[in-house]
Amino acid sequence: MEPVVAALLVLALIGVPALVLWRMLSGRRELGGSPAQRATFETLHTASLAAPPLRAGLTEAGATKASRHLRALLGAPAIAITDGERLLVYDGVGEHHAADAFARAKETLRDGRTHVLGPDVVSCDRPECPVRYAVVVPLTPDDRVVGTLTAYGEHASAGLVRAAQEVASWVDSQLELAELDRSRTLLMEAEVRALRAQISPHFIYNSLTTIGSFIRTDPERARELLLEFADFTRYSFRRHGEFTTLAEELRSIDRYLILERARFGDQLQVTLRIAPEVLPVAVPFLCLQPLVENAVRHGLESKPGSGHITILAEDAGAECLISVEDDGIGMDPDRLRRILAGDGRERSGAGGVGLANVDARLRQVYGDEYGLVVETAPGAGTKVSVRLPKYHPGVSLR
Repeated sequence: MEPVVAALLVLALIGVPALVLWRMLSGRRELGGSPAQRATFETLHTASLAAPPLRAGLTEAGATKASRHLRALLGAPAIAITDGERLLVYDGVGEHHAADAFARAKETLRDGRTHVLGPDVVSCDRPECPVRYAVVVPLTPDDRVVGTLTAYGEHASAGLVRAAQEVASWVDSQLELAELDRSRTLLMEAEVRALRAQISPHFIYNSLTTIGSFIRTDPERARELLLEFADFTRYSFRRHGEFTTLAEELRSIDRYLILERARFGDQLQVTLRIAPEVLPVAVPFLCLQPLVENAVRHGLESKPGSGHITILAEDAGAECLISVEDDGIGMDPDRLRRILAGDGRERSGAGGVGLANVDARLRQVYGDEYGLVVETAPGAGTKVSVRLPKYHPGVSLR
């Protein structure tokens, strides 16, 4: 395969405008390798710089950060980006044209078509200004006109028109990914709200009843439990951040267990073995507490005598391994499979508080290979294992 054809194929596979590559093949000589290799590297590098700001959506800040890289892709002396209501950025020479940029984009915003504007529209009385023509292309993620990309130049060649359309198409793909990111965030927030709704009624009632029982007999103990309850609910109902540290999640679990031990007394025994190396790892908010509540509520409440819960968090190189195990009543594996498959009738009953929710969230964030692993059988207790990467794209404590 010819090097140029191979380079074009690589770019086509990842959605980078092919005509931009042809424009660059005349090529600068700073980089080693063939012209096609140099052009491929330069184009891929420029596209990679433009992509992250656009993944935040069509905003003024994102358009401003991406504009110079998009202008480099087009090789245009200037570009402008608008949304449906205003100019977001004008980048390049001839800044006196910025005042008219949105007005020149209005027709494209109305009809969703590419328009080429000549000197009769892009008028300029400055002889040295290279801005004489404008190619206005719609930005249409999901087939909706949300803005425009305008490439300015001395001429409006067919190559510039085609390149502007392809760059706009690539921008569309980034904006669609931004919309998917937003949808994913909203879905995760909805699932966290669902977890809160599951946790709060049962646990709050039992906790307040337990605290009330100490008010007359041991007021100081009641005060300590009330503070633990306040800290637990403050963490569980916080409204910022998809992720937290494993240390914070375990701290909340410890408060939960303090309250449950006050209720069950010596009947509830807990073992924790936590490797300090994994405490700073970012984890999805409320991804472990439901597993511990499930162990207490469905593993031990119905079991005569005492019950034991073991919580482990181990360092495994690039991953951390977490498990929550109880010696409670266990459950039927077939029923568990229905719960994890999202059977609404099963999820609403005893035996699966939060399991399907947590499993779905882990798979959304990390991929299907990171779902819950549950080992259980009637009368044999339950062990829920979670394997989490220490670092993963998109997982941060922002």
